[in-house]
Amino acid sequence: MTNTRPPRADAIRNRTKILDAARNQITLHGPNVGMTEIAAAAGVAVGTLYRHFPNKADLVAAVIAEYTAHVADDAEAAHRRAAAGSPALCEITTFLGNVVEASATNHGVKAAAHALGAYPTDTTAEQRASIALAKLIEHGKAEGQIHPDITVDDIYLLVATAPTDQPPAVRTRWLALVLTGLTTQPRAAVA
Repeated sequence: MTNTRPPRADAIRNRTKILDAARNQITLHGPNVGMTEIAAAAGVAVGTLYRHFPNKADLVAAVIAEYTAHVADDAEAAHRRAAAGSPALCEITTFLGNVVEASATNHGVKAAAHALGAYPTDTTAEQRASIALAKLIEHGKAEGQIHPDITVDDIYLLVATAPTDQPPAVRTRWLALVLTGLTTQPRAAVA
């Protein structure tokens, strides 16, 4: 019989501090920031960092996995609200805005993941997000607010083109512009 104790509270806190520090340090200093600098920013010993993440690729993959889980949670919450009667277009708009802002925060981490080839191997969160988005899009189509040919892949394509390295005003304008491609409504004035 294997001993499967839950992680200690201090281990959970350390992991959270390491992930937050990695995200911040990579965003500030780029993908070449060292593990020593990340450990110092987290306020943990380098050995503690390596116990949680044997190498930088594992650390970056964990940050990306955390981001993807957050996106999945957000997509599922948006779908639940739409299913409860909130306008689907409003939920899609909010979801896209949230994803773009989270992507802007994680822009450096995504660059590091690409450079290191460090992507999560568990695709459960991505699948959760896709399922929730598909249902959300169907609500929007049923309400007559979303073009009938819009798919989850279209949403992913839009997010992939978001100006995450630009200031918030540019990202807000981008969102207003891309929404016109999703909706059946006439184009509103774009600020």
